[in-house]
Amino acid sequence: MSELDRYKSKRDFTRTPEPKPAFRSESNRNLHFVVQKHAASRLHYDFRLELDGVLKSWAVPKGPSFDRSEKKLAVLVEDHPLDYATFEGVIAHGNYGAGHVIVWDAGTYSPDEGGHLSFGNRKEAEERMRQELEAGKLSITLRGRKLKGSWTLVRTARSPTDWLLIKHKDKYADSGEDILKSERSVQSGLTLQDLKDGRLPDPALDATQVGEQARALGKGGTFPSKLKPMLARMVNDPFSHSDWLFEPKLDGFRALAFVRHGQVTVRSRNGIDLTERVPMIAAELQAQSEEELVLDGELVAINDQGLPDFGLLQQSMNMDRHAIKSPHSLATIVYYPFDLLHIAGIDLRATPLIERKKLLEQAIVPGDHVQHIQYVEADGKSFFEAALQLGLEGMVAKRRDSVYVPGGRSSSWLKVKAVKAQEFVIGGYTLGTGARSRTFGALLLGYYQGDKLLYAGRVGSGFDQSTLEDIQASLTALCTDASPFVQDPELDQIKAKWVRPELIAQTKFAQWTVDGRLRAPVFLGLRSDLDPKLVTRETEESIAIVHDAGAAPKLEASDAEITAILEQLSGEQDKIALQVAGHRVQLTNLNKELWPAADNQPSVTKRDMIRYYARISPALLPHLHDRPMTLTRYPNGIHGKSFYQKHLEYTLPEFVETVSLFSSHTEGDGDYIMVNNLPTLVWLAQLANIEFHPWLSRTIRESDALHASIDFVGSKATIESSVLNYPDFIVFDLDPYIYSGKESKGDEPELNRRAFSKVKEVAWSLREILDQLALSSFLKTSGKTGLHIYVPILRQYDYSITRKTCELIGRFVMEHRPNDVTMEWSVSKRTGKVFLDHNQNTRSKNMASIYSLRPLAGAPVSAPLRWDELKDVYPTDFNIETVPDRVEAIGDLWSDVLGAKHDLHRLLETAG
Repeated sequence: MSELDRYKSKRDFTRTPEPKPAFRSESNRNLHFVVQKHAASRLHYDFRLELDGVLKSWAVPKGPSFDRSEKKLAVLVEDHPLDYATFEGVIAHGNYGAGHVIVWDAGTYSPDEGGHLSFGNRKEAEERMRQELEAGKLSITLRGRKLKGSWTLVRTARSPTDWLLIKHKDKYADSGEDILKSERSVQSGLTLQDLKDGRLPDPALDATQVGEQARALGKGGTFPSKLKPMLARMVNDPFSHSDWLFEPKLDGFRALAFVRHGQVTVRSRNGIDLTERVPMIAAELQAQSEEELVLDGELVAINDQGLPDFGLLQQSMNMDRHAIKSPHSLATIVYYPFDLLHIAGIDLRATPLIERKKLLEQAIVPGDHVQHIQYVEADGKSFFEAALQLGLEGMVAKRRDSVYVPGGRSSSWLKVKAVKAQEFVIGGYTLGTGARSRTFGALLLGYYQGDKLLYAGRVGSGFDQSTLEDIQASLTALCTDASPFVQDPELDQIKAKWVRPELIAQTKFAQWTVDGRLRAPVFLGLRSDLDPKLVTRETEESIAIVHDAGAAPKLEASDAEITAILEQLSGEQDKIALQVAGHRVQLTNLNKELWPAADNQPSVTKRDMIRYYARISPALLPHLHDRPMTLTRYPNGIHGKSFYQKHLEYTLPEFVETVSLFSSHTEGDGDYIMVNNLPTLVWLAQLANIEFHPWLSRTIRESDALHASIDFVGSKATIESSVLNYPDFIVFDLDPYIYSGKESKGDEPELNRRAFSKVKEVAWSLREILDQLALSSFLKTSGKTGLHIYVPILRQYDYSITRKTCELIGRFVMEHRPNDVTMEWSVSKRTGKVFLDHNQNTRSKNMASIYSLRPLAGAPVSAPLRWDELKDVYPTDFNIETVPDRVEAIGDLWSDVLGAKHDLHRLLETAG
């Protein structure tokens, strides 16, 4: 029996999402390794090495360590198929290895016995590995996200399956670093706890299948041998905006890297070949597993303080345009790629930036000299302040959806400098005196305006003796009789030597004077990565950024603002003018009982309800934002007459945002309210809107709905082609029709423990099926008798398809639990079973939001749950009093629900 046959014999592939056994040969130049963290009956780490078309596998109970003194037991197990290298998910109970699995680390490896590496030579690497495996001693170098350097696997004399995993002595060995504290998957970013909570990795995001993802996002294109980089415009001030991301502006050389079939070329912004100056970077790019890459990034030198240093970079790389020399060993030179333009035959320049960023993170395994650049989304002001504190040059702001425009200076990319600095052309120099009598006193700087070189001032500081001598040698070779500058009065007063304008000086300065001179300039270094003719004066611009929601209040209030609201509501007055985020909301009838006292539970007033919504607003508002709302008003309390209201006809307060859309019910356009800020939430509570029913779709487009329009008016066809017809979720609504026996004839079933116990069983069965389909699932109480399970999805399919998908999965659940589950529309046929309602997946359908109050005794709340809480909870545990305290203690369990979206394409393709 082959090892893959052993793998197959242990698994039923109709019940486990693990890949079926397959033997195949990889074409990549390098061998891969993967370490999977596996919480089965016991937590362990599966260490797997690609060899001869399979994954040789060892179970390491206590995980790897950088401590050379620790000899970790590694038990040799059956070979796994290569496809297993990207497997993450849940192996259902009752299967071999049942539990949760993430890709804890991944990368490439090579045998390294004798100090000889076989990266780039798969045939040689595999032959060496076969011999070492047979001998029972492997010596390998790992290039992973977490595990790096040399390791050994040694077979013990005790058993042929018992090996030891030991770290070799090298620069990565560190007895003080506990690498196991790094808990997240390098593939999906998830932890084992995330999987247990229902957040599952998207199969479309396999780390080693980045080329497949690129094909879905970009278009086929020939490999570009040269490109001009996209440039940023300079603006005055930092800003924050949810449509933008922000990354540090590094003080270095802009560089494009071209990787193709083992050949690497690194070019400057001006097209100069820098490859020979950065051999260490070229080597790390050559070792990447992807065979075709075009990257845009920044070359920097890191000084003793761990900061980019332009002068050190210039010295270390010998950026003298007249000769190429071996690089100095003055500093660590690092390449920070921040954009991916081409991969595996796919041109990504027209792909939204945020998608290019995600692919870049997966495509590049960082090393000593090639590293990822960190960025943040939305909060640019705080990021800029952090950049200042770290001593960085500034920040670059980029629109999330921006395309890459080679050579263009776009308003989609903006730079904000903390320090004024730019490049200038050297047109001459003054003679030195004293200690500088053999060199020069100051460099005469200028910039081009059209074809004219304008004088900008002189710089005489920032030089050491070695730099003075090197620059003087270059200046002497360029001496000329005529001044290259446009005539300038100051130059007439200077005794100068003129040079041909071929050298460029990077210079920082305090500011520009009114007569166009540099104030307090300091020389940073020469640079030869630019064309002197393209050096112009950089000017800051005031570019208007269209901020979220126009002039409306911000989405969330601060803790201090919420505290102030609660203090205003702390009295007994029946009406007040409440100050909310700079707006006044008139409140009346605050002492009216909306929930009368019942069953030993106190009454709940409108004041109590407004206080609840204010307290819960930081968690609630993000789930309502940009979603049309159906209102459910109870002006006379939960036992009085209530009514649905989709839009209001009278004049709305200035802070209320609306969206105009076509309604099939009225066969016309109407303005629907959106709860996009706290004043609106409070105002609606004043109107006795107890429940919030947001749509499952949003009005904004973002990268997962670029195919749909944002035009919602005029006709049914218009709204069906818009983003409002593409939901963020599939929803499974589980309602138990199991009666307590106390209901009056014709009443809905009341909450009872037998019914809720059954709905929990059905929810777990549905969860297992969703796990097998690799779909994340988020659980909440309905606030009444049942449960809601939300599956976040990319907005690629409309309601008709998501509703059908819900129905298909629901019928699968019903087939497995025919005595417990029904999808019958007739109420009389649901008795004794849990009703799974797929028709909630309809545009404008009314589903209570997470954290919404419900109009039942005790003021219950539709509350999110962790899956492992389900066995012990009961719906009455979550009400107007308990939920705010719970959220303050554990946070919003759904805070990243839209970050857990999955692509339905594979599922629907498999379903036929």
